[in-house]
Amino acid sequence: MKPSLSLKLTQHLALTPQLQQSIRLLQLSTVELEHELEKFLQENPLLERAEDYQQPAALPGDHAEGESQESEPSTETSQRSTDDEEGWPDEHFGSTGSAGSFDGDEDGDNDYQDVQAAIVSLRDHLLWQVALTSISERDRLLVGYLIDVLDDDGYLSQPLEEIAQGLREELEVGVDDLQIALRYLQNLDPTGVGARSAQECLALQLMAMSPTATSSLAQEIVLQHLDLLASHDFARLKKQTGADDEALRAAHLLICSLNPRPGAAYASTETRYIVPDVVVRKIRGQWLASVNADAFPRLRINSLYAHILSRQRGSGLSVQLQEARWLIRNVQQRFDTILRVAQAIVERQRQFLEHGEVAMRPLVLREIAETLGLHESTISRVTTQKYMATPRGIFELKYFFGSHVGTEAGGACSATAIRALIKQMIATEEPTKPLSDGQISEVLGQQGIVVARRTIAKYRESLNIPPVSLRKSI
Repeated sequence: MKPSLSLKLTQHLALTPQLQQSIRLLQLSTVELEHELEKFLQENPLLERAEDYQQPAALPGDHAEGESQESEPSTETSQRSTDDEEGWPDEHFGSTGSAGSFDGDEDGDNDYQDVQAAIVSLRDHLLWQVALTSISERDRLLVGYLIDVLDDDGYLSQPLEEIAQGLREELEVGVDDLQIALRYLQNLDPTGVGARSAQECLALQLMAMSPTATSSLAQEIVLQHLDLLASHDFARLKKQTGADDEALRAAHLLICSLNPRPGAAYASTETRYIVPDVVVRKIRGQWLASVNADAFPRLRINSLYAHILSRQRGSGLSVQLQEARWLIRNVQQRFDTILRVAQAIVERQRQFLEHGEVAMRPLVLREIAETLGLHESTISRVTTQKYMATPRGIFELKYFFGSHVGTEAGGACSATAIRALIKQMIATEEPTKPLSDGQISEVLGQQGIVVARRTIAKYRESLNIPPVSLRKSI
């Protein structure tokens, strides 16, 4: 065969750098977006934050007289050309478009605030108490060593024999010496610290109380019949202790009030702050979403560099100018898309905003995608790690989506609503006769909601509600 040339037309999808950046920004959370923008600001001198940002004015007719002025969002995404424009100093992000803002309540208070608390470690708290005691220096040293081997819950998980073996060569310490040091430790605050088991932890807290008939019975149960209490075998408990229902009920309540993890309050935990992307409020009888101003980056082109580039077209900063323009447009488009999706969710979940979880309707990504003319993958990106602040709390956008269960009338009930109904029924059940999963299924069936017992068990477990045998009380 002879080599030859031929023309062939084909179609393929090409992801331009701008489109790739748009997709990436869309899937970032608010915190991740802030980190990403900080990186761009450091690398691109043409990009800067708009410190003189002005609040968008409210649209005329959007507010009744006497109402707080909040900018209402437009659910239409503004179309912007990707071609270069001649005028650059005025291009910025933060004053136009459908991304509205949220000022908070009229008194200036926000529903979400960052709260920073000073945390004292368990070790420091215990060592401070040891320093105030009048024990010998040797005992103080041994108590300090025991404090160092406590776990985060305040338990001494290592046997005293092993600890003594490790200290014998250095300090000639025996198990008896550590027993004395342990008694000193177990008399410190919080009560129950230094226990070697949950049983000992609860017993230490009961021994620290003023002796009463109830505390004595509770201590007997903890030391001898804790397994029966854990399995809610109250019939055998009454037989073993000889207590009547009233005395056993009082002892049970006392034991439940104890803290099985006394050191947990002093454990350092990483606080995760959530910044809502959109805020939902009821304005003139309508539920409307607006972009949260605190999550709203104010970016613009540096006017000085833009003026220089307008005179020197051949400058090496032209590429960075185009990148800055792309970033500003993509960030704007990100918030436009989030706002459109949020408003579509609000329109379908009005009953949830009015009445709570029991009124949540079934919703799938495809429904929102078809309404907005977007792909399901786009809706998935928008609803992941994006949060909505409502009068009922702050929720991830994915929270409003869920499967459905059929009803006898041919309709559908969302899984979220069924979980809420289960939670309500269990909260109001008779403690001595809790509802089984089968009984809950029957009650829901009487309301026209057909749910299998296995499904009830699955929803109950997702709510961290124990089974009927563990919910039964005296």
